[in-house]
Amino acid sequence: MLVTGAHGFVGGHVAAAVRAGVYGSDAQFLAAPEGLDIRDEAGLAALIEESKPDSVLHLAAQSFVPRSFENPRETFEINAIGTLNLLVALKRSGFAGRFVYASSGDVYGRVPESELPVSESRIPEPLSPYAASKIAAEQLCLQWHRSEGWDAIVARPFNHIGPGQDARFVVPALARQVVAIASGKRPPVVDAGDIDTTRDFTDVRDIAAAYASILRHGRPGRIYVVGSGQERKVRDLLWTMCELAGIKAEVRQDPAKLRPTEQRRMAADASLLREDTGWSPSITIETTLSDILKYTRTHP
Repeated sequence: MLVTGAHGFVGGHVAAAVRAGVYGSDAQFLAAPEGLDIRDEAGLAALIEESKPDSVLHLAAQSFVPRSFENPRETFEINAIGTLNLLVALKRSGFAGRFVYASSGDVYGRVPESELPVSESRIPEPLSPYAASKIAAEQLCLQWHRSEGWDAIVARPFNHIGPGQDARFVVPALARQVVAIASGKRPPVVDAGDIDTTRDFTDVRDIAAAYASILRHGRPGRIYVVGSGQERKVRDLLWTMCELAGIKAEVRQDPAKLRPTEQRRMAADASLLREDTGWSPSITIETTLSDILKYTRTHP
């Protein structure tokens, strides 16, 4: 199995899941070389020709939403054109295996609260260049399924968290502050944006297991929402981390972290994935947050 983006946050957990047998006893993890730019057509072609993968999990992406507004062209070149480059390289090599594309639940944009939770049947309405680029890449993969007969599947994971996530994202950013307060390196005040928004948070290790289930049991040409089905306030996650760390803190709202158009509530409906593959998340939110704090302590 070739994994693009193998050296990123999710890729590292996929590698661990392969070693643990989650992807099957005979699964082999083939990482696209660190530093390989998916926009490099020649480099991709050489990798595919040399590795001859029997399946592909395509994780590589520019996934930070604010950066997509700063540089939308880069985001499209990586997420959409990079995906096209990979598909073309695989086609030229005679690839005939399963291709799973990791998209994002962010493609749905703003969803009325009365229409939650979100399932595959909802029409995407992207609100960022990142989300729009993901839709473009999805359709490329599904077009390959329709016109080329490929065994291609799209996964739309919602927010995933866990040890090793970039501190630009909300939960690890809060965890850093909690750890600093617990160690006496900062006063008991957490700077945050609007932490009363809700999201569907899933442990990244459960996401890695979901990809394994899709590779084994998913149906070709389908789109699968991946999420816990539970709506959680960011504030509740913060208080749980404070409790786990043995501290009390107040929240100071940082205007720079506020997003006026942000979705207030979000929840996912992953029932189709559960029906087709049997997958469901198994890691408790307390375990996830505890592991994030442990990681943060050792990786300042």
